[in-house]
Amino acid sequence: MKPIVVRGGGDIATGTIYQLSRAGYPVLVLETEHPSAIRRQVAFCEAVYEKTASVEGLTAVHADSLEEAMDMVNPSRPVVLVDSEGDSIREIKPDVVVDAILAKRNLGTRRDMAKLTIGLGPGFSAGKDVDYVIETMRGHNLGRVIEEGPAMADTGVPGRIMGYGKERVIHAPAEGILYGRTGIAAQVKKDDVIAVIREDGGTEVSVFASLDGIVRGIIRDGYPVKKGFKIADIDPRIGERDNCFTISDKARCIAGSVLQLICAGEKGQRRR
Repeated sequence: MKPIVVRGGGDIATGTIYQLSRAGYPVLVLETEHPSAIRRQVAFCEAVYEKTASVEGLTAVHADSLEEAMDMVNPSRPVVLVDSEGDSIREIKPDVVVDAILAKRNLGTRRDMAKLTIGLGPGFSAGKDVDYVIETMRGHNLGRVIEEGPAMADTGVPGRIMGYGKERVIHAPAEGILYGRTGIAAQVKKDDVIAVIREDGGTEVSVFASLDGIVRGIIRDGYPVKKGFKIADIDPRIGERDNCFTISDKARCIAGSVLQLICAGEKGQRRR
């Protein structure tokens, strides 16, 4: 069986990778050389740095070459390969390509890359760039399969939890190298220092917690960030610490729609 190719290995992509693997499909994950996941405990892209990444009992491994990746990949072991341009897709000739980069723009995925192509979120037009688009905006239409046209435009505001929306997401106040002062799942108070950014001249700029809660995710130590770059996420639900280590409801919903399309394609019940 040819592996399903998933472009991107962040937390939303990981929901799809996990679902497909558990459903018996081999999955090859194509990532950048320096992934910038925030929810690192539930992102298979961390295998690029750590050689392996485990999420809910499923372990993905990093491969150094396409040949090695094809030898290693199987339904119980997703493989992560650095290939930000998707060049290996031409060699693999997969039946399915899922663009789960969530860049809010198309970074090169084309409808002719596979028999079935699926794009997650805005940046794609179903029937033109890809066969189908999956809605990623929280709300009534989350996970909806779009057969023609784009997903909803990105608002830049995350879903509200306990009344908090944009406050939950923390952006870099300066450009430089980020160093964490707390970890994922740590409980913090508003204005606690959760990280510092070391600027070119050596000055350290503190990054403060925006509200009381749990650090749901924070970018890895030593990552170079630009001012305004998303670097952390705080969940105001103090009692939901375990959520830091499990796939989100949003990721699972989107994954179910991807699996639906793949199964329908195998039964010949899809448009081309």
